[in-house]
Amino acid sequence: MSESLSTDRRAETRETPDRRQQGRDVFVEFRDVYKAYGSKKVLQGVDLKVYRGEVLVILGGSGSGKSVTLRHMLGLEAPDEGRILVEDEDITDLPEEELYRVRMKFGMLFQSGALFDSMTVFENIAFPLREHTEMTEEEIARAVREKLDLVSLPSSEQLMPVDLSGGMRKRVGLARSIVLDPKMILYDEPTTGLDPITSAKINEMIIDLQSKLNVTSVVVTHDIQSAFSVGDRIAFLNKGVFEWVGSVEQARNADHPIMREFFKASSVTAAQPTTA
Repeated sequence: MSESLSTDRRAETRETPDRRQQGRDVFVEFRDVYKAYGSKKVLQGVDLKVYRGEVLVILGGSGSGKSVTLRHMLGLEAPDEGRILVEDEDITDLPEEELYRVRMKFGMLFQSGALFDSMTVFENIAFPLREHTEMTEEEIARAVREKLDLVSLPSSEQLMPVDLSGGMRKRVGLARSIVLDPKMILYDEPTTGLDPITSAKINEMIIDLQSKLNVTSVVVTHDIQSAFSVGDRIAFLNKGVFEWVGSVEQARNADHPIMREFFKASSVTAAQPTTA
């Protein structure tokens, strides 16, 4: 089955020796993690490793625990059982003041963009710098412009969120998430609610930032096109555990009936099996 480069822009990059041989240092690790909310069991023995420098895509059905997994990475929630490590540090039982230090390693793009509606684009992006650094206003202005250039929104500092399209809001949210130069970026449904053209632009931006910033990324999505456009590996969450984890190339022909049904229903060419 033939595929165009536009459906999988990272296909060539994934095959390069230096990317394949890039250090397999583990950035985040889940060890037998359980989480329940009352009688609802969400995570039921999750084991997962996120390697430094990769883009890991987390797939799964609605309510499967994808966003809960992200919140545990950030230390916003603690597991009922199991351990969570960030750069070899066990953060499971850290007090809140120590978790604050760990969270500075992460940038988070929320599903809605989560902008402050009463603030301009500039003020939204500058907010983390004013809260967490002692940078001068001149340094802040320079950092904001630099991040807006990275997300292809130059000269938009004085716009208000109400003036932005859905795609622009996502890009401003992304600029804010990287303004503190995090080591890892977490994306929660980055293409939800966007038209196909805008979604493709957001996917390209994720790829470009991965290259320019040399970060580690985790993308939670149900968008199969996005998963195969940006991902190095796919982790499929089902019934509270990651039942399948592997490269995007392996995912196409994986012998996992539910995941294959996801791919088949999507009609995304890049996700369809290459073997009978």
